Amino acid sequence: MRHGKFPLIITFLVPPLLLYGIFVLSPYVQAFQISTTDWGGYTADANYVGFDNFTRLFRDDYVWNAIQNNAILLAVVPLVTIAFGLFFATMLNMGGRGGKAGVSGVRGTAAYRLVYFFPQVLSVVIIAVVWREVYHPNNGLLNGLLKPLGINGPTWLGDPKYAFWCVLAVMVWSNVGFYVVLFGAAMQAIPRDIYEAVLLDGASRFVTLVRITIPLLWDTVQVAWIYLAIAALDGFILVQLMTDGGPNHSSDVIGLRMYNTAFGTDTRFGYASAIGVVMFFLTLSVAVLALRASKRDRIEYS
Repeated sequence: MRHGKFPLIITFLVPPLLLYGIFVLSPYVQAFQISTTDWGGYTADANYVGFDNFTRLFRDDYVWNAIQNNAILLAVVPLVTIAFGLFFATMLNMGGRGGKAGVSGVRGTAAYRLVYFFPQVLSVVIIAVVWREVYHPNNGLLNGLLKPLGINGPTWLGDPKYAFWCVLAVMVWSNVGFYVVLFGAAMQAIPRDIYEAVLLDGASRFVTLVRITIPLLWDTVQVAWIYLAIAALDGFILVQLMTDGGPNHSSDVIGLRMYNTAFGTDTRFGYASAIGVVMFFLTLSVAVLALRASKRDRIEYS
């Protein structure tokens, strides 16, 4: 029986490991290899150029512009999304405090959770199309609401001053609901006695959130920060469908820059793979730095 255990384990492990190596690890290795060539993507010719693609990349103003936009997304999207998520989750779970019930949520908490979570059931494509119509300069909902106030709204997605920030706002809106539910579920595991004791001492909601809730939910916040940071370094589908990186590359991101380089008029797959390699290391570095920066002693409660 003991000798038959290892062949059984190997039998069940080898096929999934082979599939993982072929369909997951192999494309990464190929991307590194292609990034050192001038391959056009549709021919068999692929001349080795060494690190020329990377040298060219670091002198490419369009790439640096896309990286700068991703850096802004990385700084703003996780912070704002987590802040809104914690705020709404706190209001839903302890916004109705007081009375005989002690600490409790506001009325209609279940309905509010459904409303907040609703964007998660929509595909990114639907979200992009809907918000593109909301931002429409002539028939859009946003300018339609501003018009009765005597405000002539701008061409939101057609103006370099607003296009990027409009996409950023949609990115936050589409993610907040998930983290409201996530943080709310984590708050449910915190004993109500802790909140009641803090409130009896006269602590405000803000102090309770900063001094009690966030430290007890730090592991959940850390995970949320990493996921949102990775999402901020991507943003490809939303940007492509809403603005396609325009106007004048004002809303371009590194994922879209890589896509347009590979499938644009020049079809430079070798150069696009070099951008992908840089994007890979950027994402990996951000994840590691986020884990290290947010590492702290875990607070236990019973």
